[in-house]
Amino acid sequence: MAQLAQINIAYGFEGVDHPSMVDFKEAIDHINMLAERSEGFVWRFQTEEGDATAVRLFDDPRVIINISVWESLDALKNYVYQGEHLDILKRKKEWFQKTKGPHLALWWIEDGDFPTAEQAKEKLEYLAKHGPNEHVFNMAWAGNIKVQRQE
Repeated sequence: MAQLAQINIAYGFEGVDHPSMVDFKEAIDHINMLAERSEGFVWRFQTEEGDATAVRLFDDPRVIINISVWESLDALKNYVYQGEHLDILKRKKEWFQKTKGPHLALWWIEDGDFPTAEQAKEKLEYLAKHGPNEHVFNMAWAGNIKVQRQE
């Protein structure tokens, strides 16, 4: 059975340790805890300290990453677009600017085959170069029959 992996990036107006980011930084641990307790959550990328915002996958230190794995697209959507995560999502314009290119990539993985940060970055770059398809896609394309989970 396949699981859904995702990477999303956010490009801050400032670095995550800047005073203007304090509300976001204070919320992130709680939001991650909510994800981990959500139905369908499988795994999230993090450092030994439990902080993915410290990882510098891109040259610009204002870019933060989130990588996670879910049992299904519906499980991911239910977490992202409901409750407290949605409340934080509505405030994103306070902290983050638009990215040049896609900010989210989704792809199916084998159960337990969790992506490295570099692999996830490659998926985002692939999406930017080739557009959404059955291998890497975005939320807008996720309903396409070609990207439905194959069991």
